[in-house]
Amino acid sequence: MEKIVKSFAKGLVVLIILAPLGLLAVGETFGEWSNEEIHEKLGFVPQGLERLSSLWVAPLADYAFPNDESQTGAITAYILSGILGVAICGGLLYYVGKKIAKN
Repeated sequence: MEKIVKSFAKGLVVLIILAPLGLLAVGETFGEWSNEEIHEKLGFVPQGLERLSSLWVAPLADYAFPNDESQTGAITAYILSGILGVAICGGLLYYVGKKIAKN
């Protein structure tokens, strides 16, 4: 079991290191659309999405710090978003895994 966990951890580290390559991509990110962008693409916004869209506001909207237009700020926010996402998801998975293993 220990070997599997180490293998997954190494793979995760590689993916974390490669993630900033997304900064080099041209165009928009698939699936990260606002209601306005969805309306432009589909011609309407599904009722459920419209209703739930105000439920959550991203802490680092558009992977950027508020009122910071600099390239350095954008890169820092992008990397920080990734680190926070991995830390939160990893922490939750660790917690749930410990609870399951205890039972």
